[in-house]
Amino acid sequence: MLDRRTFAGALAALALLATPASAQDWKAKFPELTLGVIPAENASGTTDRYAPLTAYLAKAIGVPVKLRVANDYAAVIEGQRAGNIQIAFYGPASFARAAMTGVKLEPIVNQKHNNGASGYYSVIYVRADSPYKSIADLKGKNLALVDPNSTSGNQAPRFFLNKAGYDVDKVFGKTVYAGSHENAVLALVQGTADAAANLWNSETDTMVTRMATKGMLKRPDGSAIGQSDFRVIFKSEFLPEGPFAMLASLPDDLKANIGKAFADLPKADKAAFDRLSDGKDLDLTPVTLKDYQPIMEMLKFNDEQRRKS
Repeated sequence: MLDRRTFAGALAALALLATPASAQDWKAKFPELTLGVIPAENASGTTDRYAPLTAYLAKAIGVPVKLRVANDYAAVIEGQRAGNIQIAFYGPASFARAAMTGVKLEPIVNQKHNNGASGYYSVIYVRADSPYKSIADLKGKNLALVDPNSTSGNQAPRFFLNKAGYDVDKVFGKTVYAGSHENAVLALVQGTADAAANLWNSETDTMVTRMATKGMLKRPDGSAIGQSDFRVIFKSEFLPEGPFAMLASLPDDLKANIGKAFADLPKADKAAFDRLSDGKDLDLTPVTLKDYQPIMEMLKFNDEQRRKS
């Protein structure tokens, strides 16, 4: 990952190239920009989380920015491929898939969590009141995944469970794609799945803790459900956090403005920055395509396993 001072200096140098005339040139071509976001939460939750960032970007870049919450991860990839989404937030696997399938894009930054890491883990949850203590205990049971292009919700569990000797499609009796990280947790709570794949940043920052904060997890009697009501029975190796990315084909001065807007975000609009993670993130870290090479290798492995089956 790039040093923040080096990144800021490069942005400043690019910004010097942007003259008022050239700014008018790109504004004529891009009178409005679109920020596309993968559906980690339900649509309303994602809109609430990213609306302040969208407003900040419009002000910082100088043209209206429209938020598009995609129905699935592939929609963000295809939206950027078509040029309809100029800026996007990806998970690492969906970003890697976009790059591997020819989408010309440049990662900008990813989020640094309150534990100081710019990344997270994939976990397999079961309910704490269940008898399941290991992956072997779940043979023939139902697993809720998130989306085919989700890192923590599909690609990472398949890859790391395979390394541990478990083929997801052979161990579990049924696997279903819930569509979002929240829906996977809800499938576990409601008993339609015996286990669920999901993201895990730290003991105090998971999809479960975020859903609990929003009051989304309840027992039939109405009492609250929290992190202690779930048990992690499998945890992946460390994964880089997904990036914000922009189309490589955008004019250089526009890309410089977008990059500077993200570099400035944590201090320029702390409220918008904190809203992205419920105040759990410390900063943004500059990233490059090279940072996601391990994820590309993971996808290639999974693709090969699927072809063999």
